Amino acid sequence: MRAALSLAARGLGRTWPNPAVGCVLVRDGAVIGRGWTQPGGRPHAETEALARARALSGGAEGATAYVTLEPCNHYGKTPPCALALVEAKVARVVVACQDPDPRVAGGGLARLRDAGIAVVTGVCEAEALALNHGFFSRITLGRPLVTLKIASTLDGRIATATGESQWITGPTARAWGHRLRAGHDAILVGIGTALADDPELTCRLPGLEDRSPVRVVVDGRLRLPPTAKLAAGAGRIPTWVVTGPSPDGARAAALAARGVEVIPTAIGADGHVDPAAAMAALASRGITRVLVEGGAAIAGALLGAGLVDRLEWFRAASLIGGDGLPAVAGFGVAALAAMARFERIELRSAGADLAESYRRTAS
Repeated sequence: MRAALSLAARGLGRTWPNPAVGCVLVRDGAVIGRGWTQPGGRPHAETEALARARALSGGAEGATAYVTLEPCNHYGKTPPCALALVEAKVARVVVACQDPDPRVAGGGLARLRDAGIAVVTGVCEAEALALNHGFFSRITLGRPLVTLKIASTLDGRIATATGESQWITGPTARAWGHRLRAGHDAILVGIGTALADDPELTCRLPGLEDRSPVRVVVDGRLRLPPTAKLAAGAGRIPTWVVTGPSPDGARAAALAARGVEVIPTAIGADGHVDPAAAMAALASRGITRVLVEGGAAIAGALLGAGLVDRLEWFRAASLIGGDGLPAVAGFGVAALAAMARFERIELRSAGADLAESYRRTAS
């Protein structure tokens, strides 16, 4: 199952709106087929593994299938994977976790059992749930998994008082940041970052240039100029601007002419785009995993709304002091009980910097 999970991880950032699934077929102690969800969400992992088994071993009859998510049981653009496993005459199916999608939700397991196939569930379940946290979040909560990525000094500063920020962290940390981009469906910044840095927000690691995610700018007043690098590259990499409910027609048309999709959504009481509405809009378009690389304002807004699920924090061994720009703007914490709480799940050296991974804990 852990081999299947490793295969599934290859698809992260490329399979939305579908989950990233892995499948390993074993017979007589030997692997006869492997598969993982392909870009765009299909073919599915089971279909890929069965095809390889047919090519290498003449089929999967009598085999055990290890699958990281309950096989689908509905007809879409492809037939159900549960049916494919039944028709392949596998003897046993081991599943890491069930699929909460109402179109599946136990139906895949029932079809397998009804066909006389032995079914085992819950193997490496925690790992499988973590892997597809974004897909489950979109299905059950109506929003994607949100990961906030920050590169700061030891005292939590992301720039000097004049706005100088390139580069606080070193080349290893920056490369790891690009790898994070490749594993997410979308990368999001606020309009402040888009105007100040004029970023491209692409994945520029050798060999992963085609893994750039959808670029998203939260821009309540539609201030992103059509000349910005994000707009200029919209014909090559999908670029969305989430704005207020009544965007300026001329500005929206100018951006649309460059290939930018303008997404109207609700404004909060503070006059800015409502963070929950923005995330719901992304989920409605199939996004399951969002990497936030914006500045202090967008970080504070998402934390204040309780929408940050994970932190990826890169810390340089340096200090700027209190006149530097903080990593997170204020978000209304008046008492310690109201703090956003996370637990550290990993600590690594990234060259001269530290890379820390956190996940949100229940308040």
